[in-house]
Amino acid sequence: MRRIAIIGSGQAGLLAAHALLKAGYEVTLYSDRTPEKWLNESKPTGSATRFDMALQFEYELGLNSWENDAPWGEGAHMTLCPVPGNRMLTLAGRLRRPFLAIDLRLQSYHWMHELTKRGGKIEIESVSIERLEQIAAQNDLTIVATGRGDMTNLFERNAERSVYDKPQRHLAMVCVKGPQMGFDGIPMLGLKYNVLGPLGEAFWIPYYHKDVGQSWNLVFEARPGSAMDRFEGCKTGEQVLEIGKQVVKEFVPWDYEWLKDAELSDSYGWQVGKFAPTVRNPVGRLPSGRLVAAVGDTAMSLDPIGGQGANNGNKMVRNMLECIVAHEDRPFDAQWMTDTFERFWARHGYWTSVHNNGMLQPGSAALRDLLFAQYGSDGRFDNNTGAQRLANAYVENGNDPAMLTPTLQDRRKTHEFIEKTTGISWIRAIASGAMGVAREEFRQWRGLEPRHPLVAAYKVA
Repeated sequence: MRRIAIIGSGQAGLLAAHALLKAGYEVTLYSDRTPEKWLNESKPTGSATRFDMALQFEYELGLNSWENDAPWGEGAHMTLCPVPGNRMLTLAGRLRRPFLAIDLRLQSYHWMHELTKRGGKIEIESVSIERLEQIAAQNDLTIVATGRGDMTNLFERNAERSVYDKPQRHLAMVCVKGPQMGFDGIPMLGLKYNVLGPLGEAFWIPYYHKDVGQSWNLVFEARPGSAMDRFEGCKTGEQVLEIGKQVVKEFVPWDYEWLKDAELSDSYGWQVGKFAPTVRNPVGRLPSGRLVAAVGDTAMSLDPIGGQGANNGNKMVRNMLECIVAHEDRPFDAQWMTDTFERFWARHGYWTSVHNNGMLQPGSAALRDLLFAQYGSDGRFDNNTGAQRLANAYVENGNDPAMLTPTLQDRRKTHEFIEKTTGISWIRAIASGAMGVAREEFRQWRGLEPRHPLVAAYKVA
């Protein structure tokens, strides 16, 4: 039986351990914390939002113990503001199958205990480079899944694939309880996000918290130096939440009533920070010459803006599992590690990177055309208009960025997609949406509230 070691007990590391154990390998997972420390003394490393494609892999491994309790996200509602205060348009799109965001601390706690029950080994220690040398010598393959820690320095930054060399957003995240699970007029529970032009973005994510259950994870993506860039230096979750409320009151006032009485879910439930999105070469070479492989954020770290981090990690683990099984008894050399990542890059990584990095940039002409053409979407499950189908396709792209992202790189292809999806000419579809946007822009110019599509009869229970 081939022996495989995995360094890291986050999303990708634990998923890889379970997948390889099920496939018949002898698996040892190295974690810098016990399950109990994960649960009670750790910060969440992100919202860990997963769409259907990523979730299906977890379900195949029997790792879905909270599916009956967690809040299922049915889609997304976006408010686009080219400048602060101008709600130019909205989008309300439904997913074919819902998403989940599970508190990673709860997840790691359960998945570690389950791994032990199933016959996997767990060693609790902080692995140094010297210790990694020993581990690599004792195993047929060693996989590093430590996220964005110091051990990522073993893996060289791929300058060609890493579009940015500095952070594009200054980030803040906080877990909160209290706000109702949904919004009046939006007939689904889903991700709600506000694109605030030169300021950045603000996301409200339905979340299953380790202590309070169904609740919310708030993510603020501030453009460096903008008026929203206020979170650096926060020392407590209470500070993050208080500043978050100030930001919402000032720049997202339509959501302030929903948020104003929110409370911190737990004292560790927050993060602030910044990092440059990075793609790394998948082969790490230790001082002795031994090789280790990268997976998850260690290989490819994404800005949270597209909600792709955990999804990307799940897809990468599935790809690695398939390549390990296909490799049989041959040595896991540098060429195999490279070929394995290249297979993933061609199938998922490239378009995920293009999609995610695109959200950090001003929208292209093709994207603007699509957003105008979908205007009028309201998120009703029985809405089968062309505008609604476009909105649904835009949101579904989060599940698999290879679906729509290639089309959005070409304005002509986007126009063809609009015509195919709506059944009318792209000119007519865009013009119809643009007229609706112009009407509401005129209302705002007059000092009135915009009347963007909502379902008046829908009230959150």
